[in-house]
Amino acid sequence: MVDIRATLESDSDAISDLLASLGYPGTQPFIRARIGQLLAHPDEELLVATDGTTVVGVMSLHFIPQLALAGDFCRISYFCVDEASRGSGVGAALESYATELAIARGCDRMEVHCHSGRTDAHRFYHRQGYEESPKYLIKSLTS
Repeated sequence: MVDIRATLESDSDAISDLLASLGYPGTQPFIRARIGQLLAHPDEELLVATDGTTVVGVMSLHFIPQLALAGDFCRISYFCVDEASRGSGVGAALESYATELAIARGCDRMEVHCHSGRTDAHRFYHRQGYEESPKYLIKSLTS
């Protein structure tokens, strides 16, 4: 059975490994500080799924107030389940928990940006009720 809880800074190595599996290697030098920063932010939730004492999933949520809409929205910025745990309900449990948090915070929608090459993730999101949105634009500030 999977448990979902708030992230601890001591989860940093496991989260770094999960991020590496998503294509974000090299987070070890700064991940503990980044986790501390996110945990201190009032509009952030950083969750882990555990199987016993082992972290098998991570999800980072941002709650964003809207100016022109009545409800806020919740953005999933990072979401990864350990490859060995995929298909076992860990991802669905994390997403369901996140949905409950979003509703409790006054959100009327969830949003996730998922790279076009992550087709397995797209199938997962569609099963959870997500629909495609027309366009997502990005501007790099580090070039």
